[in-house]
Amino acid sequence: MNLGKRDSGAPDDDASAAAERPVFDATITPHRSLGTNGFRLVMTLVCLASIVSSIPFVMLGAWPVAGFFGLDVVALFIAFHLNFRHARAFERIVVTPLEVLLRKVSHHGREAVWRSNPAWTKLERKDDEDYGLLGLNLVSRGRSVTVAGALSPGEREGFAEALGAALASARRGTDFGAK
Repeated sequence: MNLGKRDSGAPDDDASAAAERPVFDATITPHRSLGTNGFRLVMTLVCLASIVSSIPFVMLGAWPVAGFFGLDVVALFIAFHLNFRHARAFERIVVTPLEVLLRKVSHHGREAVWRSNPAWTKLERKDDEDYGLLGLNLVSRGRSVTVAGALSPGEREGFAEALGAALASARRGTDFGAK
């Protein structure tokens, strides 16, 4: 018996490709308003201000004050360094007709993966009348995981609408007529 090579246009290949094609794919990273060039500029200005401010104290013989200005610069540098390390964290959510995949990576590089069937997954919202959408959870079979924690309430609202629509689309299944 000779099994030939399958035609790449076979209906089974199209069906499996459509079932694995993402309906929704989003990566959420914490917002950082200061980039590398901005950090260099801020640190340069702080260093210059510290040096200029400490010169009169050194001239008057109060040289320990210059050391405290230096400690302020070091403390600010450490705070920015920690802030940039936390910016490495992210969440990636991929919804296909077969699976909901949530991959959370902390700023330390630790990874947590949550998988579920879209037919059993619902989006749970925590709304506040004054502040808007405070929290989003993916819930499936008694398990719950928080998503989009790094977003503001307004951004979280738009994300919830898009993710809810994607879950509904995934539950309906693949559209084999669309290309």
